This record gives sequence, structure tokens and C-alpha cells, in this order.
Amino acid sequence: MSYQNYNPNPKGSRVGDCTVRAISKALDKSWDAAFAGLTAKAYELCDMPSSNAVWGAYLRDHGFIRDIIPMECPDCYTVADFARDHPRGTYVLALRGHVLTVRDGT
Repeated sequence: MSYQNYNPNPKGSRVGDCTVRAISKALDKSWDAAFAGLTAKAYELCDMPSSNAVWGAYLRDHGFIRDIIPMECPDCYTVADFARDHPRGTYVLALRGHVLTVRDGT
């Protein structure tokens, strides 16, 4: 797996906006556009932009499909494993306390 840093936050913030940054990358939108879209969806659903329900619905609106990794060994399947197993496509991963994008194995 290769890692590529991606931080479109206009102020360079690295805390509290990982959902916005991940969606920005996944949808090829600016940080501002991703934040505005999430905020509009949050308003529609009466929830916070970073809630799983909101960003999940926002991604579904953009053609993403939700899937869950089986729980046989939740700590032994890593992001690196996922990236290696998915060398093509764009995926938004929800980890404990973090959200990130894997695109074409990176």
C-alpha cells in the first residue's frame, strides 16, 4: 500500500474534519464544497455533519454503496490490507474515531 497525505482544509487543520477531508477526496470536491454538501444534508436530517447517518446518506446520494467488513477479526484486517485488496476504485473507510479515503490502492 502506498500512502498519500491529502489535506484540502483551507487552514491546514488536521483535527475534527476528517469526514470532510475524506469526502473531498472521494468526490473530487474542494473542502468548502464537501463541507457545504455535508452541512446541507445534516440540516435535512437534523443531525451533525460528521454523524455516520449524515455522511453515509451524503455518499449514497453520490452513488456510493455501504458494505461492512466481517467481524471475524476486526483488529487484524488493516487499512493496508484493504488497500491491497482493492487496487481499483474509491472507498471511504470508517475506522474507530477516523474517516479516510482509499483510491486505487492508495
